[in-house]
Amino acid sequence: MTKIGSVMTPVGRKALLLGSGELGKEVAIELQRYGVEVVACDKYAGAPAMQIAHRCHVFNMLDGAKLREIIELEKPDHIIPEVEAIATPVLKELEAEGYNVTPTANAAWLTMNREGIRRLAAEELGVKTSPYRFASDYDEFCKAVEEIGIPCVVKPIMSSSGHGQSVIKTTEDIENSWKIAQEGGRAGAGRVIVEGFVKFDYEITLLTVRSCSGTTFCAPVGHIQIDGDYRYSWQPQPMTNNALTSAQEIAKKVTDALGGYGIFGVELFIKGNEVIFSEVSPRPHDTGMVTMISQDMSEFALHARALLGLPVPAIRFYGPSASRAVVVEGDTDKIEMDNLEEVLAEEGVQMRIFGKPEIKGHRRMGVILAIDESVEAAREKAERAYNKLKVNVLPR
Repeated sequence: MTKIGSVMTPVGRKALLLGSGELGKEVAIELQRYGVEVVACDKYAGAPAMQIAHRCHVFNMLDGAKLREIIELEKPDHIIPEVEAIATPVLKELEAEGYNVTPTANAAWLTMNREGIRRLAAEELGVKTSPYRFASDYDEFCKAVEEIGIPCVVKPIMSSSGHGQSVIKTTEDIENSWKIAQEGGRAGAGRVIVEGFVKFDYEITLLTVRSCSGTTFCAPVGHIQIDGDYRYSWQPQPMTNNALTSAQEIAKKVTDALGGYGIFGVELFIKGNEVIFSEVSPRPHDTGMVTMISQDMSEFALHARALLGLPVPAIRFYGPSASRAVVVEGDTDKIEMDNLEEVLAEEGVQMRIFGKPEIKGHRRMGVILAIDESVEAAREKAERAYNKLKVNVLPR
């Protein structure tokens, strides 16, 4: 039997979030709906989840000694990685000592490192992927590009949200792509993956839930990324029955290998009925923010429910929906989201403002959500709302 006692008492449950951005904030909210004490951690103060957590810690989560110190201090019932930049070998040690890591420490370790998850999928599970090579220095990199061929995609093996990612279209791009990858890695300069360019009809995120009820799938999420970072998503992405079945089979095979309970964002390329595996995140996915309006349980609610050991018997889909990321450019700690009465005037429109404390360059600061009779109508509605939004970037 699953029990949750009074919050912040010896019989209560405590969850420690490693990463406190907009996705972590929603997970924290859902955990608190079950009376779970939430401790939020991140590398900077005032992160979104910290604003609603019971307690917080600011430190570099790649510092293994500090990570262990905080976890031993808090003694959480659940350790929940919400970003890639974590000293995952320490999580593996702590799990062996009896701590509970969501979904597992090995899943966090494998998926933080693109090399680990790609080798698992392609070489151990036999799942189809794009052609790839890994490189540790510039000479290896040039050789990898030559073997894969141009055009190709270059990514640090440890990064997210498009950081360090580029496309080599001509030989003149090679040197700059190496530089971008070295500057964009989560853990600094290091090893990269060179991937063959996949010609696909569309790409999806298949949100896959592993719980005590078994494996459950959300309707496929279509999306558009710019420079590797999500800008638009919608649900459901139209697919043939054969393609959807293949996508679910691949997602189940990969997530079964990773193990544990929680939600996984499985990214796949679709060409006709052919499905090609790209990546997987063992946590809620940014493209999945559309589920905050499209389903009775969002991806965050599903993650919280599953990791607490509670059943996920079914997911009720409300209807075609879309999301539009609000990305702001500037260098400030003061922004205003303006004209909100017009943004939210149309029926079936919602908005989330993340509350991030500052911007340096460009940063996702909110999301607009819409639901309608068709995907096309939902996307158009979200875009109309977005175009009414006024963002005032004020000086520091």
